[in-house]
Amino acid sequence: MLGADEWGIATAALITMGCIMLRKCHLNTCSVGVATQDPVLRAKFAGTPEAVVNYFKMLAQELRIRMAQMGFKNVNQMIGRTDILKQKDNISHFKAKTLDLSRILTAPKPLPGDHLYQHIQQEHGLETALDHKLIELAEQTIEDGGKTKVNAELPISNANRTVGAMLSGKITLKHGAK
Repeated sequence: MLGADEWGIATAALITMGCIMLRKCHLNTCSVGVATQDPVLRAKFAGTPEAVVNYFKMLAQELRIRMAQMGFKNVNQMIGRTDILKQKDNISHFKAKTLDLSRILTAPKPLPGDHLYQHIQQEHGLETALDHKLIELAEQTIEDGGKTKVNAELPISNANRTVGAMLSGKITLKHGAK
């Protein structure tokens, strides 16, 4: 209602699978086995896809109930509807009662012909992703299961934010989890 077109809920899904937010995923030492390839630690992983599916079903059900209570049929109708929000006036905490949220709760006025929500698809530039070149270079080794070795030097920058993601997807499609 404050104007977000989207929001992140991936952390909640991780917690549903057993993550305890140790914040050391990059170290391969996750003690509950969520973010590690170490077989000893991996054996401790107790998460299930069913738990995540159940979480999202309950989340969607709760969202539908709350939206219906407020008279909304879809999330787009809620975006930017700060007029529905109200600051509590019965706050007794000495710091909290001095907060003035009126500027945050002011309804935005879209420009003529504009919308309060995203109505034009964002261009992500996937067709120019570095992974296309990686997939092309690794085509033979993907086919033969790694028998053919590939070496390449390619320019990379911080604009290449998901290097390897599409490549790993291709490998997984061909060879599965192994």
